[in-house]
Amino acid sequence: MRADRTCDGIRRRDFFKAGILGFAGLSLADYLRLTHAGEVAGRKATGAIFINLGGGPSHLDTFDIKPDAGSEFRGEFNPIDTKSPGVRICEHLPRLASCTDKFAILRGVSHTLAAHQMGSQYMNTGNRPLPSLEFPGYGAVVSKEISGRTDVPAFVAIPNTPQRPGYLGVRYAPLATEAEPKLGKPFVVRGVSLGKGVEVTQVERRQKLLTELDVMFRGHEDASDLVDGLDEFDRQAFDVISSTRSREAFDVGLEPPEIAADFGGHNFGQSCLLAVRLVQAGVRFASINFSGWDTHQKNFAKLKNVNLPQLDQALAAMFRALDARGLLQSTAVMVTGEFGRTPKINKNAGRDHWPRAMFVLMGGGGILGGQVIGASDERGMEPAAEAITPERVAASFYHALGIDYQKEYYTATRRPVMIVRDGALIPGLFA
Repeated sequence: MRADRTCDGIRRRDFFKAGILGFAGLSLADYLRLTHAGEVAGRKATGAIFINLGGGPSHLDTFDIKPDAGSEFRGEFNPIDTKSPGVRICEHLPRLASCTDKFAILRGVSHTLAAHQMGSQYMNTGNRPLPSLEFPGYGAVVSKEISGRTDVPAFVAIPNTPQRPGYLGVRYAPLATEAEPKLGKPFVVRGVSLGKGVEVTQVERRQKLLTELDVMFRGHEDASDLVDGLDEFDRQAFDVISSTRSREAFDVGLEPPEIAADFGGHNFGQSCLLAVRLVQAGVRFASINFSGWDTHQKNFAKLKNVNLPQLDQALAAMFRALDARGLLQSTAVMVTGEFGRTPKINKNAGRDHWPRAMFVLMGGGGILGGQVIGASDERGMEPAAEAITPERVAASFYHALGIDYQKEYYTATRRPVMIVRDGALIPGLFA
């Protein structure tokens, strides 16, 4: 199966198309015009990093390992102790085992949508999908609710995201980088980074010329929508391009080599480093898509040799970096896929789709790390007790960001809709 497709044949670029809405074809001014958000007075600025493990990671071979289950269930991996007493995870996650105090593990997260797109919509919005209404993803809500700097984008997707603005409208869609940073190489984001050979002074001269043209044509706006001068969004676009803060935030090459190397030479590691730099610069929501978890075949080989080493290195480095920079408590972190995978191993040494039990990692934002909340049964088939629903996960994530998950929005038809329907906080998650 091609790496750019899920098992149901959906091309990943088509899967993300509605989420990024073709922003590669828009100017930065267009993007900022669409993403203009209202301010919430008195709110303390916060940020978030969301990591989407596209394809659906196996809970039994990562953070909910079952060493005492039968051989047809438990798989090839063994558990190891972690920094947190009583918490055990997969042996191929040793770096994360050393920093479990910085995040909580949710087990027994459960829903019933076993198709990639539907499961992804559920886990990226906290609302069960409806044919009559498209719910906004986390990044769109955060962009709307938390005001930020004008010289950095509010919501950045690396390189893309399944999160959509939904009924909030395209103004809250993400600025997708459409590429991933690579260790030791310059990272250029169209519309943010200056082109080769272009200097800020040149952009300033162009801005001055446009301002003069705006003055020349002022008074004609009512006669033609084509002549509307430079509005606040054009000025914000200029602020981003000309801002040292914004350009440096996207330039992972400015990190000391030893820090960059700690995240790993793979794209996912450098994407995690970029996300840290973005929230440090004031970006309110950074999402990372790490695909390749749809392991119907050769599950154990793929996880052992590729996915788990990269996840382990990058995620551990990200938590350490956030903590070292004083950002962990002001940055809510969530790591999840669209579902878990079947407890019973199939004939191809793989595991299939299984939404009835999965894991979620959450940290920062007042979340109490070093603990496991919830549980699956002895085979990892379903929750051992009360399920943790995607709605509860969403409500808790928003709570960590200081957002009232019960707040009502209105659709274009003036239909009132709560941010999270049927949400509730997860008991014991917060300090």
